[in-house]
This record gives sequence, structure tokens and C-alpha cells, in this order.
Amino acid sequence: MATRQSIEDCIQKCEDAIRYAQEQYKSGMEQEHYHDQEYTKAMQQIEESVNDVADLAHSANAQQREQLHRMRLQLQNLQNEMILLEHDPTVVGGKLH
Repeated sequence: MATRQSIEDCIQKCEDAIRYAQEQYKSGMEQEHYHDQEYTKAMQQIEESVNDVADLAHSANAQQREQLHRMRLQLQNLQNEMILLEHDPTVVGGKLH
């Protein structure tokens, strides 16, 4: 069974990844995609967080699973937005496909 502390640590890591990814997404739209490494790093952190949530959910109780499920949905939503942003240095400001 997942401990309360392990759930809190995972949620905190996810929230940190979301904040960083949102900063990179905003930067990608405003600064013409000059920070490709940071954008890629943010996407990797989101993916790692999704995987961590899925792994932890296997040993969580029902209430913890619900909390993790909501976090996974937030992560995947942001992940989808980042994927849909045309991240191409030749496109000024980026755009959606």
C-alpha cells in the first residue's frame, strides 16, 4: 500500500513538473522557440510524472487512486497541449496544428 508521504511526494513532483512545463509552453509561444532543450526537458518531466503516477496508483487505496487519477489527467492535458504546439524554430510564436 502506498504511504501518505509517497503520495504527497509524487503529487509535489507532478505539480513542479506542471509549473515548469507551463513556463516552457508559454515561453515557446512568446519567444519563437529558442529554448528547444528546455521545452524537451519539460515534456520529459511530464512523461516521467505520468509514469510515476501510474506506478504509484497500483499500490494506492481508492482515495489515493482518485487523487492520482486527477493529477494524471492534468499532466496528460498539458502534455497534449505541448505536443499540439508546433514547436518549430522557423515558426514565429508557434501555432496549433
